[in-house]
Amino acid sequence: MQMSKRQQTVAVGIDVAKGHLDVAVSERKDVFNVSNDSAGHDKIVALLKVGKIKPSVVVMEATGGYEKPVAKALQRAGFLVVVVNPKQARDYAKGIGVFAKTDKVDARMLAEFGEMLVSRRKLKNYLKLPVDERRERLLALVTRRRQLLTMSLAEKQRMGLMPKELHGSVQVVVDLLDDQVKKIDLEVRGHVDEHYMALDQLLQSTPGIGDQCSAMVIAALPELGQLNRRKIASLVGIAPFPKDSGNSTGRRFIQGGRFDLRRSLYMAALVAARHNAIIRPFYKRLVAAGKLKKVALVACMRKLLTILNAMVREGRAWEAPASAVVDVAETPQKGRKRASCRKKSLTNQEIPHEFSVDDALVAVAGVGCG
Repeated sequence: MQMSKRQQTVAVGIDVAKGHLDVAVSERKDVFNVSNDSAGHDKIVALLKVGKIKPSVVVMEATGGYEKPVAKALQRAGFLVVVVNPKQARDYAKGIGVFAKTDKVDARMLAEFGEMLVSRRKLKNYLKLPVDERRERLLALVTRRRQLLTMSLAEKQRMGLMPKELHGSVQVVVDLLDDQVKKIDLEVRGHVDEHYMALDQLLQSTPGIGDQCSAMVIAALPELGQLNRRKIASLVGIAPFPKDSGNSTGRRFIQGGRFDLRRSLYMAALVAARHNAIIRPFYKRLVAAGKLKKVALVACMRKLLTILNAMVREGRAWEAPASAVVDVAETPQKGRKRASCRKKSLTNQEIPHEFSVDDALVAVAGVGCG
């Protein structure tokens, strides 16, 4: 009976490289190698479909995008696919006493990891969602926009260290990059308006969520509205983890998750902490209770994400409670209407005076939450 149960939970592990794939099947010693191209993907599908393997899950590591084509091919063929963080897979191997690291060893460990997920009924927490070509295109666009902005910032910083006669050379590159950013912005807006207009309008109805943040949420968080508040926070990487041992109580911290999405939510929380009728008093209450400002902002990120998750799940736009009123008189710019990122991009003048852009860059890299 036990053998029958094990046969039902056969898992396949695939170690992904740029040019080849090493494929291991649990309960088998042999590991076969195929090319990481359409021909190799077809061989894997044929082996799993025609043979008597019938895996419960196929596990592979995230490898900078090289895993995406084979994952798509397997999903199209009807197999359940899990893409795990390489560190998580390596920690699992060390945890069971496997310290050697080769492509074949990694493939076997991934197969064993898949068996463990099935036996412990954790598989649904790791399954890769079916690929949405439109969402994937949007994610590529917002990712490229971030890359261009990073290069532009680097060039601007170099300008300050160069002789003035070389500034023109740097400015040419900066102008080119900025022009490309504008073109990407138009592509992003056109893509969102064509495919996700209703969802975009719903998200941007929330004070603090602008067009860029909305596009990032749509592209990088397809699970929004499908998970509860704890799971969605953990997925993004803003759920606090304890660090306690014995009588000592450590500081809570955040870790992992989706970095680019977390960065966008942090900048949204900066604005929401000043202009959102729910987030603003929540932030002020945490600071008054003695929380560090960055810690309070991470809590605001989590609350903002919870609100967005509920809005998408219920299909309801933002509604500020009647009792929640933003006191504009307390802000440095008196008499100004409540700002919304939907209307304009975030500028230094619109960032609350307690924060700076440096704070944002430090905090999104990971801060404590206790």
